[in-house]
Amino acid sequence: MISFEGAQFPKDVILFAVFFYVRYTVSCRDLEEIIAERGVLVDHAALDRWVARYSPLIASTARRRKAAADRSWHMDETYIKVKGEWVCLYRAVDKLGKTLDFMLSNRRKKSAATRFFARALEVSGLPRKIVIDRSGANTAGIKAINRMLKSFGCRIPIEMVRIKYLNNMVEQDHGSIKKRIRPMLGFKSFASASATLEGIEVANMIRKGQMTPGLRPFAQFEA
Repeated sequence: MISFEGAQFPKDVILFAVFFYVRYTVSCRDLEEIIAERGVLVDHAALDRWVARYSPLIASTARRRKAAADRSWHMDETYIKVKGEWVCLYRAVDKLGKTLDFMLSNRRKKSAATRFFARALEVSGLPRKIVIDRSGANTAGIKAINRMLKSFGCRIPIEMVRIKYLNNMVEQDHGSIKKRIRPMLGFKSFASASATLEGIEVANMIRKGQMTPGLRPFAQFEA
């Protein structure tokens, strides 16, 4: 359970602010005004700290509570600007478009791809196949995971499909994330970028019906 001990505002106020920021196209200054309309006076800098502190904790819980995934995966990376430099956002969805996992990395390389695949397997189970582009780093990452699985006694390796046009699903899914971050005009630090993106991804999973369908979106986020 996420602790709100020591917080100066009630849990529902904090979570409402974080959810509103990661779900809708608003700045922290806009959100400061919106929250004030509800009778809560909080500085935009505090709102920014709430997002940085609680989004990763919520995302960690959401990864494990999301609905089961299909065993056919699509993995790709997109690029996010942090402090004026482009960094790599690894993302994976199943064949139905449901989000599997996401991870921000300073660079696109074998070790980062391997770490991402290992994280995805931990929370989403073992896929039958993974569709990727022709990236050498991603290819090496899957090969490393298959070697690891073999050492654990898994006789059937993950099938790797390296055909770019088959990955349109995950490439299109990047758009929902890019749409939310575009007004932010880049992030000031890697940590804040990673935290904010994790919150955005959770809101996106809720939109896709991966958490508790039937509940209002904020109620799912709060849960």
